[in-house]
Amino acid sequence: MDRETREAVAYVAPFAVWIVLQMLLPATALSYAARTIATAAVGVACLKSVGASTDFRDARRLAAGLTAGLAVCGLWVAPEYSTWYRTWLELPFGEPPPPVSPSPYEPSVCGWPLTLVKLVGSAFVIAPVEEVFFRSFLYRRLQARDFRAVPLSRFDLSAFMWTVFIFTLEHDRPVVAALAGAAYGFLAMRFGLGSAIVAHVVTNLALGLHVIFRGEWWFW
Repeated sequence: MDRETREAVAYVAPFAVWIVLQMLLPATALSYAARTIATAAVGVACLKSVGASTDFRDARRLAAGLTAGLAVCGLWVAPEYSTWYRTWLELPFGEPPPPVSPSPYEPSVCGWPLTLVKLVGSAFVIAPVEEVFFRSFLYRRLQARDFRAVPLSRFDLSAFMWTVFIFTLEHDRPVVAALAGAAYGFLAMRFGLGSAIVAHVVTNLALGLHVIFRGEWWFW
């Protein structure tokens, strides 16, 4: 295995584990916990190989990530109170929102420990894993096979749009997912990968807290 392939595997493996387990395991809180633990373990194992530049000590970058993360969360939540939006701009298109049924992540269904695992996993595991894959790997890999030779700050319209599009395919709210992917991509180019990670973590954490405290489990 050549150097470029080894490095690509280190960037891709945690996200691949997450997606494969999502397809194989049932949509239960216990399965989500298993996916979170497996993805975190692979992510930690690959972290040294990835060697991504993520300076979390820069106050300007942190502030940009925090602000963008909260803005994306607001963008994700606000349209949900429109039936038209939920009917025509969420998957599957053209179907009215289904009746609210117990979520597998509600404490009354799975217990508080697994609800909190869902919160922690969505914010502190899958958010960083997605940013490393989409922004640090895929965006640069679409520009060159030796992706680590491509500066993350370089803007390439085609690679940027394809990355946003593929990121959107992973979500059932394509409009806001596309806007979120564009925001995280801009942050990564302008302020570095660390800023994009902070933004994504903040978005998922704020959304999770909103779900728990408001009881709006359909977001999960």
